[in-house]
Amino acid sequence: MTYLAMFHWGWLLGAFLIGFGMGWIAVVYRGRSVSRVWIQRLSVIAAVIVGIAIAKVVPGRFGYWLDLGLALFGFYLVGCAIGSWLRDIVVVRQQTRVT
Repeated sequence: MTYLAMFHWGWLLGAFLIGFGMGWIAVVYRGRSVSRVWIQRLSVIAAVIVGIAIAKVVPGRFGYWLDLGLALFGFYLVGCAIGSWLRDIVVVRQQTRVT
């Protein structure tokens, strides 16, 4: 994993910045949420994929791609979370000034 971070730091930074941008510009829509059954299914699938990557079940090039894809997706999700959190802070401050 250290190799991925050292060799692909630019791509990881890019995934973070894209996630940050998407989190910043995303409009929160309070529609119907995903059902509890689907959340459980997707959580199990995600846990299995992460478990496969940690156990190094997939060897060679495909294992490398799996690790890289998970790292990029993780950086993207962290960027989304930070971007939307900061946007929420800015919007709340602006709403308190207006009223």
